[in-house]
Parts: sequence; structure tokens; C-alpha cells
Amino acid sequence: MDSINIHEAKTHLSRYVEEASAGKEIVIARGGRPVARLVALETRTTEPRRLGLGKGKFQVPADFDDQNRSAIEAMFYGSE
Repeated sequence: MDSINIHEAKTHLSRYVEEASAGKEIVIARGGRPVARLVALETRTTEPRRLGLGKGKFQVPADFDDQNRSAIEAMFYGSE
């Protein structure tokens, strides 16, 4: 675990981010006192979602595109 001062962290931020993403922990200090820690985020290894999980669980009404048509038109074009 390395300790660096804030000025050095600002000057070489890209390098320290690369080191942290590689697994190194970096402590940032102000006036010799540790104030922050730079570490890599945990990576999530999730599987992609499968298509069709909701098949057969609900139905879209046949008139779906026409539902509330007058209210929507009134919002866009004003009341007639």
C-alpha cells in the first residue's frame, strides 16, 4: 500500500488509477495524514439477460396504440 500526497495524486492521477485498477491500493494523504484511499471497483460478472422471460405472463391489448389517444392529443395540440 503506497501513500502519496494530494499534489502528486493530482499530477499523476491517470497513472494511479491504472495502478488501482490493477489491484494496488493507494492512500492519498494531506499534510502527512491519510484522507482517502484509491482502490479498484469490484467487477460484476453477471450473465446477460435472456430474451423472452416474460413470454406468456402478460398480454398487450389489441388497442394499445389507441388508448388515451384524445388525452395525448390534447396534451400536444391543446383541447379542442
